[in-house]
Amino acid sequence: MTRFVAAAVLVVVAACATNPVTGKKELSLISESQEVEMGQQAAVEVRQTSGLVPDSALQAYVRGIGLRIAKASERPNLPWSFDVVDDPAVNAFALPGGSIFITRGILSYMQNEAELATVLGHEIGHVTAKHSVHQMSRAQVAQGLLGVGSILSNDVAAVAGIASQGLGLLFLKYSRDNETQADDLGFRYSLADGYDVRAMRSMFEMLGRISASGGGGRLPQWLATHPDPGDRIARTDQRLATVTADLNKMRTNRDPFVRRVDGIVFGDNPRQGFFEGQRFNHPDLAFRLDFPAGWKTQNQPSAVVAVSPAQDGMVAVSVPGAEAPDQALAKFLGQQGVQGTNQSTASVNGFPAAAADFQAQTQDGQALVGRVVFLSYGGTTYRLIGYGAAAAFASHRAAVLQTFQSFGRLTDPAALAKQPMRVRMVRLARDMSVDDFNRQYPSVVPVATVAYINGVGAATDLLKGGSWARRVQ
Repeated sequence: MTRFVAAAVLVVVAACATNPVTGKKELSLISESQEVEMGQQAAVEVRQTSGLVPDSALQAYVRGIGLRIAKASERPNLPWSFDVVDDPAVNAFALPGGSIFITRGILSYMQNEAELATVLGHEIGHVTAKHSVHQMSRAQVAQGLLGVGSILSNDVAAVAGIASQGLGLLFLKYSRDNETQADDLGFRYSLADGYDVRAMRSMFEMLGRISASGGGGRLPQWLATHPDPGDRIARTDQRLATVTADLNKMRTNRDPFVRRVDGIVFGDNPRQGFFEGQRFNHPDLAFRLDFPAGWKTQNQPSAVVAVSPAQDGMVAVSVPGAEAPDQALAKFLGQQGVQGTNQSTASVNGFPAAAADFQAQTQDGQALVGRVVFLSYGGTTYRLIGYGAAAAFASHRAAVLQTFQSFGRLTDPAALAKQPMRVRMVRLARDMSVDDFNRQYPSVVPVATVAYINGVGAATDLLKGGSWARRVQ
């Protein structure tokens, strides 16, 4: 045992590397090429499952700002990428190796380009300081170095299961020190690029309002892994006190930013599907589905799901691939640890289908049973699956089968025509309160939300004449 521990210590020492931001030696069990490959694999999954905002001008605008800042950072040669995710959450996140994502939700609340630059700079800072690499390396040590061999190999997919977790990379919990360092770097990067970094303070004020109001989306909220905005405001004030440049001469670029976000979708996009009670309608794909009464539903990027009240059963619909129903079923049942019975090719509401009962076992050994149906509709194969713990699924089986049978063509004209809310810009001719603005230019969201998207905290706050104000239509 003593020899093993000594060898393990030597491995850790040998695996130390210089942090490009601090210049200090730190544990790094993952090479830069592995970091990049893992991040790019996860980035592909983000783009496929969450989707990107279909606005090439907005994407190019954000990409240009991000690349300019990143190329002046300590790691300019990484394959940096910047994408706007089609999600209403107020969020931004970085994957290892330089893939940065920002949501349309946070853009809806930003007031200018300087705020955008500080957020992108913060996420760039996570990458340049190698926070994800450090977290994953620490996880390996915590596991008793059992994964060191695979980490040091060329098989990136075998990095102790991390690469195969895909979107799990999004949920790495950074420490408070990591977050503070990323704020420091974002501040410094933005200032060096000529931005008025007082925008970082206004960003944290906005995040505080959103946190207090409980605004949300499908992706994890910014504040789920970031420190309290109040603490960050105080630290930003300390940074601002050290700035010697005249910030009044720095740029905020409000007008270019406003032009890019004018018309952006606000909140959930019903074209991606929406609920009316327990009925799920998808206008673009023209199908509907009724989920069990009392089950909690959610429209996620990659699937629509419902969970039983006792959380011992689940039913979901998704698009698994391009195979025909029988081929898709064979692929599903061919997975390791999955056993199928009662296979059938009976149609569902006239749609060609292939179905089977199945048994499976989770990684922790829990036994699951369920029913899966693959059906073809409109040139697409859908997967309808219901499952739960073996002891509980029998009581849910009837509800699951009823959900499967409810799959049908969406014909309701109102549902088919439902459109998203959008942010619209109005140039103010005079000073007016948010209340006055909302009376003259009504929005379809509460007046408190109108205040927040205009960068103020209350309906009585003043909006300046000559400036751009936002409404939601």
